[in-house]
Amino acid sequence: MLVPVDGGNLTVEIHDGDTAPVLAIHGVSGSRKLWNWVAAHGISLIAPDLRGRGDSASLTGGTMKQHADDMVRVLDALDLDSVTVAGMSMGGYVAVDLAVRHPDRVRALVLVDGGFPMPMHAQMTEEILSAALAPQLAARERTWTVDEYLAVQAMVNKAIDPTDSLIREYFAHDLTPDGHLALSGETLLTDTRDVVFGTSRWQELTVPTWFVHAEWSTGPGSAPAYSPEQAAGFRAALPVLREPVLIGGVDHGGTVMTAAGAAVTAEVIAEALK
Repeated sequence: MLVPVDGGNLTVEIHDGDTAPVLAIHGVSGSRKLWNWVAAHGISLIAPDLRGRGDSASLTGGTMKQHADDMVRVLDALDLDSVTVAGMSMGGYVAVDLAVRHPDRVRALVLVDGGFPMPMHAQMTEEILSAALAPQLAARERTWTVDEYLAVQAMVNKAIDPTDSLIREYFAHDLTPDGHLALSGETLLTDTRDVVFGTSRWQELTVPTWFVHAEWSTGPGSAPAYSPEQAAGFRAALPVLREPVLIGGVDHGGTVMTAAGAAVTAEVIAEALK
């Protein structure tokens, strides 16, 4: 469905399941297809392509506040007063902003490897950030077949299973019909800067909150985005935060894009829905 927002329409996919609806917010370079593995567990999802991505790629603008305002428009369009919200990676920061500024619209919050300050962000500079985003920005300059694009993604991240049909669907959705990336470079840069150099308002949360985090960041053995000790620190500092859940044997994307990770994330979402 199309939802009117500032500047145009946001594309939103509805997954009918066995639960109350959950607003599911994807990460900085992801799309609504990120949540297909969780939807397979019977969770009813409202999954938008955020502006600048997928079928909403023509919408410009960014920042966590802008995306959160868009999410309010989505809830309004569906006549939903209050829902459980799940946010993965950057989507977690959007979800935090939404819950802090509009606590009446969020009955519970599930943050998946995002939403809290990442220690690695403290080491970031504009130069490092630009270098980190350079491959994605460069990929926008050429055309791809789905097979070519999937092969490159599997080479970069060994945890990706190219034989998984949902993986193929996910990366195929990254491409326009003519083979370009459905990703706004301007919005990617704006959003990433906001996440890295901005301030998460997690300490202002008042809604029941769950936190799921991965053992690794980018493949086996890599340092995690959040260590168990850091997760415990968030738990001690935030009264509304439940006991954090560590998913062993998966990396950042694997929290939702693998069968094992999605099973745990879906279980936590189901708990938040109770």
